[in-house]
Amino acid sequence: MGTSQLESVPEPKYWHLKTVLSDALDSEFAVGEILPNERELAARFGVARATLRQALEQLELEGRLQRRRGVGTTVAPPRVGVAVGDYTHTWTEAAGDDAWACVDSVEAVPPAAVMRLLDTDPDTPVHQVRRTRVSQGQPLAAELLYVPPASVPGLAALDGPGGLARARAVLRELSRLKLEGREQSVELGSARADDARELDRLPGAPVLVVTTRYVGEHRTAAVAVATYRADTCRLTFGDPGGVELLAG
Repeated sequence: MGTSQLESVPEPKYWHLKTVLSDALDSEFAVGEILPNERELAARFGVARATLRQALEQLELEGRLQRRRGVGTTVAPPRVGVAVGDYTHTWTEAAGDDAWACVDSVEAVPPAAVMRLLDTDPDTPVHQVRRTRVSQGQPLAAELLYVPPASVPGLAALDGPGGLARARAVLRELSRLKLEGREQSVELGSARADDARELDRLPGAPVLVVTTRYVGEHRTAAVAVATYRADTCRLTFGDPGGVELLAG
């Protein structure tokens, strides 16, 4: 078998430097410690500053480093486990760390992809609830939960077209519905402007998008699209229905 064109391409210099830097982070630096400036690091490893920046950017993307304005580049903390898509899921807000918190609610026509999952008529508004998830004081995920009116029939008697109170009311009504199962998919995406604000990231930053279709009473009860920071999160798959997300 002949050698492919890709096999003949040498490893980029910044990629080799990234490996060397990763070993140095493990052996020489503590969590939260500030790295030397770019000039010192470039001189130590004998590389151009442009090469060094590429390696640092890759390590930041992988969650090994954190860059903070006015502070510098620091070693990222260890990652902690965060459960995703548990069958014992509760819709109402809970106290404590790593809990979903409501932000607001509006009635709007969902995107076409969500509309297909909901199997609703075109241009039919649904309840759209925005929630955020924080772990150890750091933004972890932003979620848009799409709920068709049929899943929350008791909501019609409540006042107010939107806002935080309406969001909580939608979730309370949804919790009355018995869930029978769910379907999940995970893909790599780019942060939209609204999600980027919630996650303290720049628009276009890589994110992990977890889409969950909840089934109740033999129909789609709701669809959740949760956006997780890709620089601090990794997904592991275990028991049926068990998806665990490790985040820093």
